[in-house]
Amino acid sequence: MNACLSDAQINELKQDLNCRFGELREEIRQELLASDNEQYVDLAGQVHDMEEESVADLLVDLNLAIIDRHIRELQAIDAALLRIANNEYGICIDCDGEIGYPRLKANPAAARCHDCQERYEHTHAASKTS
Repeated sequence: MNACLSDAQINELKQDLNCRFGELREEIRQELLASDNEQYVDLAGQVHDMEEESVADLLVDLNLAIIDRHIRELQAIDAALLRIANNEYGICIDCDGEIGYPRLKANPAAARCHDCQERYEHTHAASKTS
């Protein structure tokens, strides 16, 4: 069902996905190690005013947000690799249309064609902040 993609293109994109997966795992590992070393929670307990405590809390939240973003990207990559295994890669999950190679090259984990992705982002804009 990957009519729009050649085997060579799928293999190239699969290699890109696997490479990014490894990079993200390492980035998450590094973020977790850094957060252990920085011990923002201890910093928050040692500050003397509300502004300093707010900065310490913000730093903790920022690290958690970065890790959360990396985990969501890992999940998207894992889903794309599963679509490859199921011979469903390159097919939009909403309209069953083809996702073009240029879009997949820019974002190998893309699950939607350009039009469906725009619609999805428009209708789910509020959930991006949560």
